[in-house]
Amino acid sequence: MTPAHRGFPRTARLTRPADFTRVYGRRQSAASGQLVVYALPNGLPDGRVRLGLSVSRRIGRAVVRNRWKRRLREAFRLVRTDLPPGIDVIIVVRTGEPPGGAAGLRQTAASIASLVARVTGRPGFPGMEG
Repeated sequence: MTPAHRGFPRTARLTRPADFTRVYGRRQSAASGQLVVYALPNGLPDGRVRLGLSVSRRIGRAVVRNRWKRRLREAFRLVRTDLPPGIDVIIVVRTGEPPGGAAGLRQTAASIASLVARVTGRPGFPGMEG
């Protein structure tokens, strides 16, 4: 069983369409390779980091889309504690197959951490000025 901080409970997910609309609406994003990351402070008092995934049918059949989602959730679990507290993150997949194996997981996790840092490190990122 994984430790509690490595799990992925429902409270760590974006589940409502309104949450996705709010994050997309601010247009705070960064892209690299196959991924685009949107991020926005969520205003939750506990400083929780939440994840939303967007993997469209254009990416491939259900098997490929679900493989991407599993890979992204696992990569997010690995870097969640390293991300700035209190943000909502949406990851959008652009193209292709997910990178495979342990090296692919590390690469995906590093990409997520790097893209989130690029978005939250920009001057004027809401709620992160101080």
